Amino acid sequence: MFEEVEAARERLRLIANRTPVMTSRTLNAITEGQIFLKCENFQRIGAFKFRGAYNAISKLLPEEKRKGVITHSSGNHAQAVALAARLLGVNATIVMPENSSLVKMAATRGYGAKVILCGTKPTDRAEKTAELIEEHGYTLVHPYNDLNVIYGAGTAAYELIEEVGSLDFVLVPVGGGGLISGTSIAVKGLCPEAKVIGVEPKNADDAYRSFKAGKIFPSVNPNTIADGLKTSLGSNTFRIIREYVDDIITVTEKQILEAMKFLWERMKLVVEPSGAVPLAGLRYGGLAVKDKRVGVIISGGNIDLTEFFKVLGEQLQN
Repeated sequence: MFEEVEAARERLRLIANRTPVMTSRTLNAITEGQIFLKCENFQRIGAFKFRGAYNAISKLLPEEKRKGVITHSSGNHAQAVALAARLLGVNATIVMPENSSLVKMAATRGYGAKVILCGTKPTDRAEKTAELIEEHGYTLVHPYNDLNVIYGAGTAAYELIEEVGSLDFVLVPVGGGGLISGTSIAVKGLCPEAKVIGVEPKNADDAYRSFKAGKIFPSVNPNTIADGLKTSLGSNTFRIIREYVDDIITVTEKQILEAMKFLWERMKLVVEPSGAVPLAGLRYGGLAVKDKRVGVIISGGNIDLTEFFKVLGEQLQN
């Protein structure tokens, strides 16, 4: 599988942004380690998801590309598939719950995809997607359980280690498991002794419980500000996590907010709650990182700032 991540790296070399690796003297002092943040909030569409979507769509057969692709997503993956498909000359249909962010819907349409709305129950999006595949013959680009999506996601960690060298720990947020699966393959291929640690909200701890029990527990209506991490693990991601990931830890909603505040205030990085989760794990997860080299994958920066600017606007005096 590591060879697949290497191949994805070459495929994406001139397409995806080589996102910056940021450091903070303050963060190093707090943790007593050497911390490297891989900032996928600067990736195309504002999140790591572009890597997997482009890798998967680029590998489709000509007939599959002709018929078009489909996915279901309420946010970053929707935009990623829309942009990747446009770059590759493929028609894309995105199934989004009707309560999805209007900003993310607009961005997805702006990249040229056709958006189909569905209900808000957990099974609605997959059921609607299956109907459309049956009707039109689209190819599904699954948000996290597609192996080529996983390999593409792993290129972020590959780039990080290319740039900064060997690491002792790599911390990654966990939702459906695509990012941590790809990351773990890349990390174990490049520096096998490094520990890959998944970080998940306590309020959406299905991956934590699944990892500890050795069987998948589904995510059932979790209440967390890290909305990108509400999904359940897939069959492929769970298998890879069990093989390559060293541990999964959890953080509270308050700790996620504190990590997000640090990134915004001290590092001037606009990061969404899901992207701040691994930093919360570093700060509050009890890991022994003193004198260690630690990579942190900041997964994305897509946050709806409509209300923020509305409040500021209301304070203006005409």
